[in-house]
Amino acid sequence: MAIPLAYNLRNLTVRKTTTIMTALGISLTVAVLVAVLALVSGLKSAFQASGNPLNILVMRKGANAELSGGMTREAFEALKAKPGIARGADGLPKASLELVTVINLPSESHPDGMNITLRGLTTVGLDIREKTKISEGRWFRAGQREVVVGKSIANRYPGAALGRKLHFGRGDWEVVGVMDSDSSATNSEIYADLNQMAGDFKRQDGPSSALIRATDSVAAQALVNSINDDVRLNSNARTEVDYMDSQTSSAAPVQYLGVFVAIIMAVGSSFAAMNTMYAAVARRSKEVGTLRVLGFSRGSILLSFFLESILLSLLGGMIGCLIVLPLNSVTTGLMSFTSFSEIAFNFRVGPDVMAVGIGFALVMGALGGVFPARMAAKKEILVALRDI
Repeated sequence: MAIPLAYNLRNLTVRKTTTIMTALGISLTVAVLVAVLALVSGLKSAFQASGNPLNILVMRKGANAELSGGMTREAFEALKAKPGIARGADGLPKASLELVTVINLPSESHPDGMNITLRGLTTVGLDIREKTKISEGRWFRAGQREVVVGKSIANRYPGAALGRKLHFGRGDWEVVGVMDSDSSATNSEIYADLNQMAGDFKRQDGPSSALIRATDSVAAQALVNSINDDVRLNSNARTEVDYMDSQTSSAAPVQYLGVFVAIIMAVGSSFAAMNTMYAAVARRSKEVGTLRVLGFSRGSILLSFFLESILLSLLGGMIGCLIVLPLNSVTTGLMSFTSFSEIAFNFRVGPDVMAVGIGFALVMGALGGVFPARMAAKKEILVALRDI
């Protein structure tokens, strides 16, 4: 015969102060873990939203990021002749030669400035990125000292607002537009005309990479293989999705540190739950004896006390998730260790992240409740009834 769940709920409500203090200890541990996971989830979502499985990024062999990549104009012309590349309305191949570098922009939170990705490209590159739209102003014009900034740049850096001028290269560049690409990493970049930018940075013969659009998924894989095997190009090709996945490595140190801190806190929270349940067992010794006299088995008593610990940790897990929930969609920035520039993204406190947090709380409750529950179940009837 099982002990009713109402019995456990009543005991938790009767011991209000102890229940609340233990639940809060568990909730703080869960809040740390959920906040870290929400940060990592937001960063991954930003990069994943940036990739298109039909887009192929081409850089020189040995380069692991566009900033250190290299693509000569001669190699680019040979690349455009590859079969399987999609063509635009003008009949020309959808292949974009691009130049990537970083510039420093100051803000209120970072007066000394932060590194921001500056990308030089042509209208073909804009056409390939069809998800990126202008939300304010217009696109830059070819041959002009004009830039379009990502939505996150415009929001976080007052000096990059529409109509302002940015100073880099050989002079000032006017901000003529703000682009929006949902939650992707593109919102953390600045676009400019390739040839004008190459002239300013004296890199006419040293672009960074090429982005090409395949006709379909089969052609995309065939293009990757063909480019990687072509000795003349001396280039490495990978889908844009694969490249963006590799960029999330910048979140790894934060994730490891956050999980480590959460585990250390979890040990303390588990001991707190254990102490709470041990104290409950000591105070309710006569209850245990009475339950045994009424015919409840040792297994029922063990399950009841264990379930009480689980309910306590579940309450703490839910409170922890509620503490972090206001962070959802809050914008923050993180320095990428591959591009050495800031990536702006939103915290994502989704159902999957909260599920991990609550599961973590339940593990703490299980570890903290199993030994006190076992002690309660092992009490002899006469000894339990005699204890005060």
